Amino acid sequence: MSKYQSIFNPLEFRNLHVKNRLFRSSIGTRVDHFDGTGSYVRINFDEQFAKGGAGAIISGHSEVEVRGRMVPNAAMINSDDTIPFWKELGNRIHKYDCKYILQLCHGGADIPIKGIDNEYYTSLSSSGGIDNQNGYYSIPMTSEQINDVVDKFAQGARRAREAGLDGVELHACNGTLINQFLSSAINKRTDAYGGSVENRARFLIEIIHAIRNKVGNDFHLQVKINAVDLNNAIFPWEKPGNNLTESIQICKLIENAAADAVHISVGSFFPHPSNPAGEFPIEDVKKCYGVALASGKHNLRNYLIFNSSIKKRIFAWLWNKGIPVPIEGKNLVYSKEIKKHIGIPVIVTGGFQTASIINDAIQNQLCDAVSMARTLIANPDLPNIFARNQDTAPKPCTYCNKCLYNSLINPVGCYDITRFDGNQIEMVDRIMEQFKKNN
Repeated sequence: MSKYQSIFNPLEFRNLHVKNRLFRSSIGTRVDHFDGTGSYVRINFDEQFAKGGAGAIISGHSEVEVRGRMVPNAAMINSDDTIPFWKELGNRIHKYDCKYILQLCHGGADIPIKGIDNEYYTSLSSSGGIDNQNGYYSIPMTSEQINDVVDKFAQGARRAREAGLDGVELHACNGTLINQFLSSAINKRTDAYGGSVENRARFLIEIIHAIRNKVGNDFHLQVKINAVDLNNAIFPWEKPGNNLTESIQICKLIENAAADAVHISVGSFFPHPSNPAGEFPIEDVKKCYGVALASGKHNLRNYLIFNSSIKKRIFAWLWNKGIPVPIEGKNLVYSKEIKKHIGIPVIVTGGFQTASIINDAIQNQLCDAVSMARTLIANPDLPNIFARNQDTAPKPCTYCNKCLYNSLINPVGCYDITRFDGNQIEMVDRIMEQFKKNN
């Protein structure tokens, strides 16, 4: 019997059995082919977390159409040609009694890096215009475009099921298209998709209904949503966006639409001081941010700020004041309240890497499961470490966020050289392990 038994009790959803309460959260990678088909590198990358004991893996954001693709070289689910890859990946993960949930996504206005196949598209959003963070330009979606994208999400779910995967997650937070409809700070529509909470949630609910019509009621479907938007986290003059009361309303609508779970995050843009909470690594940002300069009107402004000794200090102060303390478990206050109002399981993300904190959260019904991204990049075998009754890894994640920003131009991995005792060769060797062919 584990001393952290609540972590290792199976989690029963309506349509899915997961062996424990530890989920690998979505991690964006650029290790696939330019046409959106997946590579063996992604299979190797995801497989390490299944080997490490995770109960379920949520894929990196997988866009349902090229127009909504956020970065090139990331596996999509936009055509039937992608099904064999996802089937191969699912089969590899299933060998470890680990479930694989595909995250369906559309970037909408949030397209940091366009490629030759989507650079001539004007980005879509709920309301259009230029966003204040990066200056991405978009146009408001017509009713025909809304219907088309709803169908594309349903087709993505159908492909996931045909690939033998265990379920899908709708990416409805952190500034992607669905969040652009949900958020009161972003959505300025005056039609049936704007105004009230019910209207702003209409796009999401139509997607859920379309998926159910396409794949039936016996296929797992969960929704990742902001508990709070915190849209004014950096610039206090901005609108704050959805609050917890509004998000509880949305979660009730999600449950009534026959979703099986909600996954709690925060932040109406990404990255955000509260997600992933932690350091803003200026030097790594300066090295990697240039690849995104052409995508947004404000990106050059941001780049110059990062390269100005005075301005970057001001930006760092604005960023740091929004970082929650402590980082680990920061969203439990939200998941606790949401869980009181709905009857489906609640998964929550938020810097988790300590077994006792996770165990107590589940035991005290603050959530039903936790999801982890950076902390598993640092220690892919963290679930197995917990299973050995260790409270944390010998070298925990430092929340430096260098993994996030380096992934714009480099393979995803842990770039905190202090965790490798200053040995850069060892750090690079660890990152490059995913490129070793593994049939």
